Amino acid sequence: MAAQPDACKALDPHVLRHDFPIFQRTVHGKPLIYLDNAATTQRPQAVINAIIEYYQRYNANVHRAVHTLSHEASVAYEGAHKKAAKFVNARSWREIIFTRNATEAINLVAYAWGLHNLQPGDEVLVTIMEHHSNLVPWQMLRELKKIELKFLDVTDQGRLKLDDLPKLITRRTKLVGMIYASNVLGTINPVREIIAEAQRVGAITVVDAAQAAPHIPIDVQALGCDFLAVSGHKMLGPTGVGFLYGRRELLEAMHPFLHGGDMISTVTTESVTFNELPWKFEAGTPNIAGGIGLGAAIDYLLALGVENVYAHEQKLLAYALEKLSQIDDLEIYGPKDTHDRLAVISFNLKGVHPHDVAGILDEAGIAVRSGHHCAQPLMRRLGMENTARASFYIYNSEDDVDALVDALKTVRKLFA
Repeated sequence: MAAQPDACKALDPHVLRHDFPIFQRTVHGKPLIYLDNAATTQRPQAVINAIIEYYQRYNANVHRAVHTLSHEASVAYEGAHKKAAKFVNARSWREIIFTRNATEAINLVAYAWGLHNLQPGDEVLVTIMEHHSNLVPWQMLRELKKIELKFLDVTDQGRLKLDDLPKLITRRTKLVGMIYASNVLGTINPVREIIAEAQRVGAITVVDAAQAAPHIPIDVQALGCDFLAVSGHKMLGPTGVGFLYGRRELLEAMHPFLHGGDMISTVTTESVTFNELPWKFEAGTPNIAGGIGLGAAIDYLLALGVENVYAHEQKLLAYALEKLSQIDDLEIYGPKDTHDRLAVISFNLKGVHPHDVAGILDEAGIAVRSGHHCAQPLMRRLGMENTARASFYIYNSEDDVDALVDALKTVRKLFA
């Protein structure tokens, strides 16, 4: 298995890039510059090796046999849950439910908690900057349960209007959902403050940490949240795996989201009793290889130190904002400073469609995102439909920023 990063690598993206096989390739004859990390990150060799090792050495189903391969797979899969618990400082690894992604994690809460606890007239509050994953499930419950869905607005600079919280959170508020960090604007929200307001009226809190978990340390006990959703593929892990942290008392009381194998304790023709946590919510054969790969990704990030990841990105963000501000007719959305902000930069060039920008950048070997970023209410609130988006991670450097700036200047000239 590939070695984990050491302290001398932690702040050197040029060295870290050697851990990622994909950077050996070229795109259109140019070295790959990957700036689409808010959509998904690349995988280090250590993660790839962990998945290969599972399939080559101990491929078997978990929790269903006493033979050696099944035992080894079960231990590794359970161990990945324990790593995820450590990553977010959960009280117990049994509070970690593996899902396909953060989207499924939030849907689990909506179906397993919301359907059984929300009543007509109850209120759910979310922010206008939510990813669709933390909006559409509550719209579904609005139709099914006749609840009221309310929104916390943002300023034109992309910060939440926290002064509006006291009037929006009422005794009818039963759940408050919030994105930890915006995948469009990079804004890191004051979730602890919002959670405290929700707790004042006894509301359940759901944090979408898909964008935050890869970049900033997370402590669910310090936050005091009831649920927190994470996607593995945004933090160096495989696609198709993520996890939900849930407060144990709530998970114990909730109904399962899916029904079938492994989530049961006993079944008769007349009744069923459910398995212990977390298997109660992990029906059927899980993504075993994905879970083990996610555990390897967590090992890699913890070896780097998530606080070091954030510090590196802060320096890169400051450099990128300064360089991009020198391009004529380029508008950057969101906070203009680096305070409580991730290295995610959404922008538009006047008179040029974001898809055209992304297409020309691709010809230079630079991968960025263009579109509405699954956050259409926020886009409309800020008066736009689409943007280009550059998002940075541990293997990006100031050289990548310089290449992006040069390519955008070429785009400007082409559309002058």
